[in-house]
Amino acid sequence: MALSTLMHDGAGIAGGFASGILHPLTGPDHLAAMVAVGLWGAFLGMPAIWLLPVVFPLVMVVGAALGLVGVAVPGVEVGIALSAVALGAMVAIAAKPPLPFAAALVGLFAIFHGHAHGTELPDSANALAYSLGFVLSTGALHLAGIGLGFMVNKPGGHNFVRTCGALIALTGLAFLFDWL
Repeated sequence: MALSTLMHDGAGIAGGFASGILHPLTGPDHLAAMVAVGLWGAFLGMPAIWLLPVVFPLVMVVGAALGLVGVAVPGVEVGIALSAVALGAMVAIAAKPPLPFAAALVGLFAIFHGHAHGTELPDSANALAYSLGFVLSTGALHLAGIGLGFMVNKPGGHNFVRTCGALIALTGLAFLFDWL
């Protein structure tokens, strides 16, 4: 079965808060990228550890609003796959760019994730409850990434964190090649 059949099909979504919570948790492409945001933030340290996980959901909501009102964003699935590749790679190569660059990169990819959430909002869903659910779930995934990122200060942790980044990037490549 192709990876694309596992992502963003909307099947079985009843709508509302619970569906919003589940969407990022059950979409492996979202899960990989959102964990990567927290992981990279933790790897970069203060203030990135809190800034990147705040930028992502704020900009993601903008992307969701675009999707809700029917504004087309080209290449959403490719952008989501590239988010896992790029964010995972940033961790894997131990990239420490200036904070504005890191925040802009995270924000760019958040548009694609948000748009997917917004366009897949079930007709029966309460848009506010659904949005609150996917923002909270996104935050939880960022926290999971931060938790993994704290391993960087443990013996062997630097290599562990970089390996996690590499695995996320490789996962993103699998998504990317499935969409191309």
